[in-house]
Amino acid sequence: MLTSIKSVGSHVPSGILTNADLERMVDTSDTWIRERTGIVERRIAAVDETATDLAADAARDALLAGGFAPEDTDLIVCSTSTPDSMFPSVASRVQERLGAHGPAFDVQAACTGFLYAISVADRFVSAGEAKQAIVIGTETLTKIVNFKDRGTCVVFGDGAGAVVLGPASDGAGIKACVLGSDGSGGDLIYVAPGADGPEGPGRPEIRMDGRRVFRFATEILAQATLQVLENANLRLEDVRMIIPHQANARIIEAAAKRLGVNGDVMVNNIANYGNTSTASIPLALKEAVGAQRLKRGDHVVLVGFGAGLTWGACVLQWEGAPVRVAA
Repeated sequence: MLTSIKSVGSHVPSGILTNADLERMVDTSDTWIRERTGIVERRIAAVDETATDLAADAARDALLAGGFAPEDTDLIVCSTSTPDSMFPSVASRVQERLGAHGPAFDVQAACTGFLYAISVADRFVSAGEAKQAIVIGTETLTKIVNFKDRGTCVVFGDGAGAVVLGPASDGAGIKACVLGSDGSGGDLIYVAPGADGPEGPGRPEIRMDGRRVFRFATEILAQATLQVLENANLRLEDVRMIIPHQANARIIEAAAKRLGVNGDVMVNNIANYGNTSTASIPLALKEAVGAQRLKRGDHVVLVGFGAGLTWGACVLQWEGAPVRVAA
């Protein structure tokens, strides 16, 4: 039995951090940021706004889009690198808010996490162990960004995206997933503990080797895309849309060039959100569906990479999942 995406939802904080704002905070410029990342603005969570808050709202949005009852949800898999606490999991907190039941747990594979979560949930649904699953990617990355480090503070934003999964119909659904990890690259992107100061321990912060990440990312996005298509017995020409992790516009463009596809195929919406890590793929998927860029029967590749180093890709035949248009 195949698994399909039944509906898509998202939620982003109301706070907006523009390039002009960052010019006043760190030695950078709008031109420098645009040229190196493609980012214009990013959403920023309020001090009291958590990954669970964003995740629960994104899950509700996805459920409403498909007309699904929250209490019928029998599996929640949440991907996040910025949970409210070590435990309980964000997924468990969301389950309580929705009134859902069944297994609920988090996975952590950094920016690749949404694809890891999709792959796990797919196995539950295809085995008949879940009928209405929710997969969520949620992040409040700005809470672990050093706003004196222009190499990272200009990149990351906050947000959440979610999909409802269920048994596929008419042969549509997830055709193949591939996942990978290479721990020897763990020093390329990591969270360092905060330095102790007079007021106590400092908050953790993201560290990143941008040049090495760029080289890895452009290669692995293309490689994972081709591998998952081979596993599904599909050709690149069969694909209507590729939705990559929105890490950097230059990475997306370089990967597209390596694959030989144009902007109509490779989705890029990083300008308005920044890098939201595990939330970026479902956020981009919702925008694409809302803009009616996908029709029933189209083949779509979701592909990403992240700290670990991790990577993954899923290819699916679109069943026609709806999104909810906000009033």
